[in-house]
Amino acid sequence: MLSVCPFLRRCCFGLVLVAEGCRTALGPVVPVPQVGELSSAQLPAVSATSPVLSSVAALLQAALNTLPPAQLASANPGSRPVAAVRAFYKPAAAPVWLVADSLGGPTRAVLGLLAQAYAYGLQPTDYGVAKLLALRDSLATPAPAAARRPQLARFELYLTEAVLTFMHDLQHGRRYRLPPPAGAAARLRAALADSAWPAALLAGQPTNREYRQLQQALAQWLAQPPGPPDSVVACHRPRFERIALNLERWRAEPITEPEYLLVNIPAFELLVIGHDTVKRRHRVIVGKPATPTPTLRSRIKYFTLAPVWNVPYSIASQEMLPRLQDDPSFLAESDLAVYDGRRQRRNPWRIAWSEVTESSFKYTIQQDAGPRNVLGNYVFHFPNPYLVYLHDTPERYLFAQANRALSHGCIRVDRPRELAAWLLRREGNPTPLLPPAQARQCPPQDVLLRRPLPIFIRYATCTVENGHLRFFRDIYGQDQALWEALYCR
Repeated sequence: MLSVCPFLRRCCFGLVLVAEGCRTALGPVVPVPQVGELSSAQLPAVSATSPVLSSVAALLQAALNTLPPAQLASANPGSRPVAAVRAFYKPAAAPVWLVADSLGGPTRAVLGLLAQAYAYGLQPTDYGVAKLLALRDSLATPAPAAARRPQLARFELYLTEAVLTFMHDLQHGRRYRLPPPAGAAARLRAALADSAWPAALLAGQPTNREYRQLQQALAQWLAQPPGPPDSVVACHRPRFERIALNLERWRAEPITEPEYLLVNIPAFELLVIGHDTVKRRHRVIVGKPATPTPTLRSRIKYFTLAPVWNVPYSIASQEMLPRLQDDPSFLAESDLAVYDGRRQRRNPWRIAWSEVTESSFKYTIQQDAGPRNVLGNYVFHFPNPYLVYLHDTPERYLFAQANRALSHGCIRVDRPRELAAWLLRREGNPTPLLPPAQARQCPPQDVLLRRPLPIFIRYATCTVENGHLRFFRDIYGQDQALWEALYCR
């Protein structure tokens, strides 16, 4: 019996499984049950009731018992789901994919699902379907029991590992493929017991509209004639990989809020989403490649009317200092003032700027509200470690440009007054906002929101609009790094 240990090691530390050419309808994403919600009554019975299955179960148990414990706790990104495989077969290593001495009904269904890996932006070769299909075909050929039973055990373990890996990749992605978390085995058992099998295996996918729309558009594109999905991918590999990269991004950073503000950096666009509906759409200006806008999640807690701009130290010491050394008059021309470390306003003409360096720059530069204030009339604040925010701009003409990667990292938003008014209406506040010219005459005023709005800043180079795929320029070169992580290892 110990002779089955070598094939199990190959399975659990180098196998990945998937088939080709099979298509099924794409069902809705269903909620995944929590581990604590799974009772023994919900788990499918896995008992070996025939002599053949009893023999296969003994082979499985012997193989599982001989796996070194150190391998079960491996945290290497390329490790296989060994611990989850063992947990799946507890307490008794009874086969679940076999009936008597042949493949059971769930086996055919799950092979069909694995064959759709392309439709989810995953790679069929990552699930070793060729090996599964070869084993399936060999099992269809009559053979002595002594040779057939190890084959059945081998197929059983290969398929279990494939399904656990597929479920992990659907939920968490492939970039950081750690061993499946605790409860993965229980979730697979619950999926097997679900009347909606095999769609229940898909329950771990992200539920936000951006992921769902992209995954469905990919599946529809692959389903178009003239050929099967593998042929379409082979002929249009770069297009497929662009879509797959962005599905991977949504798996790594899913959105679970029902209402939120989404900034997509490559699209230069801000959307307000409420229950899968686009409620507002604004053009934005994002950071230049040299000063990129970061991705993050936070909540907009308040906005400021007639804001004062405190020039960031990096801009003041690196960009403004050379201009000050050349001619300080530009400060007055831009309504900028200089303050020292004691917050005393200083005359810029009486400072020896030629003696000031970037490292010795001890001044604060401030711009009061006005028509030339770079923040415009509105700033939308949300806590984040990067000190970025959404704001208005006096340079409205820039929103007409196609390439709007122009800022130092903060996000300039078109029609900010409309966004501010919508935020107030959202929480039942009918307070009208002053026109821009009047607002600039008022002192800065913070408007607190009773219902902070979740904000997500994301980097997606492929989205879906009215059922059609949209591709955007990779302005920060992030696609290449992700592509190498997924396809060059």
